[in-house]
Amino acid sequence: MKGVVFTEFMELVENRMGLEMLDRIITEAKLPNDGAYTSVGTYDHAELVRLVQALSNATGNSVPQLIHMFGEHLFQRFSVNYKPLFADTHNAFDFLARIDDVIHVEVRKLYPDAELPTLPCERPSADTLVMHYSSPRGFGDLAEGLIAGCIRHFGETIAVTRTDLPKEGALHRVRFDLVKQA
Repeated sequence: MKGVVFTEFMELVENRMGLEMLDRIITEAKLPNDGAYTSVGTYDHAELVRLVQALSNATGNSVPQLIHMFGEHLFQRFSVNYKPLFADTHNAFDFLARIDDVIHVEVRKLYPDAELPTLPCERPSADTLVMHYSSPRGFGDLAEGLIAGCIRHFGETIAVTRTDLPKEGALHRVRFDLVKQA
């Protein structure tokens, strides 16, 4: 997993809960690098899971809740730090439908070793988008948070229904049905 995800998580914790909380979870997670991450490095995703678990232990919030919250934060940060990826989109459906074919292609140019989930989309109607998340890391909660952040970014009212699907080999799979509301 790219270091930018780790550095953004640590920034979220420090900004919302303080430096003491960040130090506490780094200590509890017993990380091999003592929490020293660079945005361009590549790290084991299990380290992020350990940080989130430590934060859950410290706050009483569930791991899925915290990962979802982080996904929303991460989308907001991406919208600030990677503005060119947002240049040609004006609504959530258009942006989300471009993730696999446009955005992940650009991410791979920046980070050739990035291990990205797949997120193919279907548009059964003008008011409906279906996204299929698939990844060996099983961060469906992060994907859901990113989707929520996208919806908020574009200021739309969209209902999201999540369906966790059976694993396919090592792949965790989630279906997201998004329906625009009147």
